[in-house]
Amino acid sequence: MKTNVLSAKDIKREKHIIDASGKILGRLATEVATLLMGKNKANFVPYLDTGDYVVVTNAVKIKVSGKKMQNKVYTRHSGYPAGLRVETFDKMIVRKPEYVIEHAVKGMLPQTKLGRLMIKKLKVFAGETK
Repeated sequence: MKTNVLSAKDIKREKHIIDASGKILGRLATEVATLLMGKNKANFVPYLDTGDYVVVTNAVKIKVSGKKMQNKVYTRHSGYPAGLRVETFDKMIVRKPEYVIEHAVKGMLPQTKLGRLMIKKLKVFAGETK
């Protein structure tokens, strides 16, 4: 028997358009991460980027369960003393709704060079389309 070896020229990419209205953030993020990695394909290999392109629309209409609307926080630091900035989910979804989905999906991808290539195939829009 001969082993099938997948190369970069054999990869066929598709485009998936996902409507986020009414969906739970974590469940949507796992679905998108699976498509970006290519784990839904029969020819998946962990050392190549075999995933598809994903477009997510209606990021403003995403939902979270429980008290995450007030308790989930996004932190960043400016690098200066006392430069910690903390923002809750309900304020972030108004200011930057695209970031909420991108942040959730990025955490589910590999934290390597390959993961940075995969996240570039994700486009998120706040409304229907731009």
